Order: sequence, then C-alpha cells, then structure tokens
Amino acid sequence: MTEENHALGTPLGKHPTRVLFLGSGELGKEVTIELMRLGAWVCAADSYEGAPAQQVAHEYRVLDMANAEQLRALFDEIRPDIIVPEVEAIATSELAVAAERGAQVVPSAEIASICMDRERLRVLAHEELGLPTTPYRFAGSLEELRAGAEMVGYPCVVKPIMSSSGHGQSVVRSADAIDAAWVEAQEGRRAHDEGDVSRVIVEALAPLDYELTVLTVSSSAGIVTCAPIGQRQESGDYRESWQPASFTPQVLEQSQRIARTAVEGLVAKAKASGEKGWGVFGVELFVLTDGSVLFNEVSPRPHDTGMVTMASQRLSEFALHARAILGLPITQDHIALSIPEGSVAASHAIVVEGDGEAEFRNVGAALAEPGTDLRIFAKPEVHGHRRMAVALAVGSDEGDARNKAAQVAQSLDITVI
Repeated sequence: MTEENHALGTPLGKHPTRVLFLGSGELGKEVTIELMRLGAWVCAADSYEGAPAQQVAHEYRVLDMANAEQLRALFDEIRPDIIVPEVEAIATSELAVAAERGAQVVPSAEIASICMDRERLRVLAHEELGLPTTPYRFAGSLEELRAGAEMVGYPCVVKPIMSSSGHGQSVVRSADAIDAAWVEAQEGRRAHDEGDVSRVIVEALAPLDYELTVLTVSSSAGIVTCAPIGQRQESGDYRESWQPASFTPQVLEQSQRIARTAVEGLVAKAKASGEKGWGVFGVELFVLTDGSVLFNEVSPRPHDTGMVTMASQRLSEFALHARAILGLPITQDHIALSIPEGSVAASHAIVVEGDGEAEFRNVGAALAEPGTDLRIFAKPEVHGHRRMAVALAVGSDEGDARNKAAQVAQSLDITVI
C-alpha cells in the first residue's frame, strides 16, 4: 500500500495541500466540501463566475480552460499539489506538462486524455482489454461514415469522438439520415466552434434493456466497485438514478468484472507514465435484453448518476473521490451501502427552464416526508434549461424511492426571475 501522506489541516498555514479544480459545477462543489472537511486548501476554476464550487472554495479563478496559455498561467500562479479536472473542455497537453513537473493530476493526465477521446477509449476497452462492446467503426469524413454505418448495420448511433452528455449524437435508422447525422456530430458537439472536423464513432444500436453505472474507486489500497446504480436518461442527460439497482447475479458479476477491468486498464496507463491513477470512475454499461452486459464509456471522475450515493452510502462518491486523491485507502468496507437492508435510495434531477435566476420556495413542504433530502446547486442563472438541484429519497423499494424523490421535486415552487 502506498499512501501519499499529504499534510492536512492547515489550509491557511505554512504547508497546505493545494488542490485546484478545473470545472466548478455541482459535482465539484461536493468534492470541494469533502476536501475542505479533511483540511485541504481548494481553488475552484471555471469559465464563468459564481459556479457552485467557487462559492465554497477558499479561492476561485475564471478563465478559458481550453486555452493552453491561460491554463499554464493558472498552474504557475496557484502551484497546485493536486489538479482535479471536472470538465472535458481542458487543454490536456498542459495537464501532461503539469504532471511532468510533479503535480498529481486526477486520476492522471494520460487517463484524462484517453477518456476525452471516444476513439482511444474504445480501442483500449475492446481491442486491448477485450471488453464486450457494440460493433463500431470510426470515420473522419462523410464517406467513411456511410461505409462504417453499412458495416455495423442499421439502426446505429453516431457520436463525435470528443464530446459528452449526448451533444452531437444521433440515432440513425436508415441510410437516408446519415448526412444529417454527420452534420449534427459536427455542429452539435462541444467545441463545435473551433473550426476543425471531428472524427466520429458509429456503432450498432444494441437491443438495450437498461443501463447501469458502476462507480469504481482506485486508491492506495487498490480498486473496489460500488453497488451498481440504475438510471433513466432524457436526450443523453441523466434524470433519475437509484441504488442498488435490480439485476440478476449474472449481471452483477459481469458488471463488476467489466468495470474493474476497464479501470485496471486505465490505471495501468497512468502508472506507466509515473502517475497515480487514483480517484472515482463512473463506468457506464449497457445491459441487453438477453442479459449480456456491454462496456459503453467511463467518466474519470464522480458521475451524475452517483449523486444518489449522498443518500445510499455512508461515504458518497464525493467523499470517496476526496479520500482517494489524497492517498487515503478505500476498501470494500468504505463503499458499503448505509440504507436498511432491502431498501433503495433514489435521486431525481431538477431541471429548470427559463431565463434568469432560479428561486426555490416551499422547501419545507417538499422535505416534509421522512427519508427525503435536497441539494440546491446555487448556479447563478439558467438560460433555456439547466439542472439546478437534485432531490434524494430512501424508500422501501425502487418504485417507492423514485416516487418520493419525484414528489420532492414536484412540491418545490421554483420561479425564474
């Protein structure tokens, strides 16, 4: 066991452990709070002012994190011991330079680069680690995409290799729709305004029964997997999650094996470049109608669906992430469920539409039901629609927990001003 042995408890003193967040959303906010509870100093950076983690950190900065020059200047100013990427739009070349200079990048500069790139990740997962996936091809032009779609068959899914959360993604049911899918991959993806042509992945549309997330933690004590999390999505974004999910013993075994293998492969890449590879990974899986499990993607950080762990586990995914990146050991006992045996916890994303500031009222009535909770992210504004809070609940079974969480969301009086 190798513990980093960071000095903790003197964030404003002579030898603080300095942690820099690149991205300061609701997930980063929770990890920031956990790090501060353990006595680390935290600076939260984002592209706008007033981001959730910026509101609780010791200091904050505003910059374009995809701009290598700005990011380099930030590293030179803050001199962080630990750098925690929380978003995809980051100049990853600067992460590698920072790692070479001695900063601990979470989970590593190499892993961050791989997981941002669907092509590199899929090649690692399927071709190097032998994990089961949907049939796929990569394409760098419309002509290659047409040929790739014919090879994997229709219906298929087209995704830009450098995007996330459903941005630029299309379900294609016939050859007539391929041209539109190419345009959507180019114009709908993140960073679409940078002027380059994005390569895409085209993969067969699997006979999906349901999706699972397996939170997998790499720490100084090794790799452990949390109880699988069920989820419901809309337009590529999470709307509900619950833990533990219902599954057969065979699905559980396959899910844990695939998640562990994927993270072991990524951590091996980190260690080969002299990095730690410590932190929480959200491994996304497809469970097919025949009961088989396929690897989909992995997020090298706490996962949206894992917000349910604030109600289901003694140590949430955020507490686990904070401990792991500080070099503290995480064992199977640390990731155990804390809810009564047979019960289920659920989370329900609260998405607000409008243009302005979101004010929450009637919170008392919304939380009157025992076993419910609420996290308001305090994002400064919403323009269009934006996830602004999450409701949490513990119920006697999956349906009861999901209903309770949904009722909390429905009982809130939310006004956009």
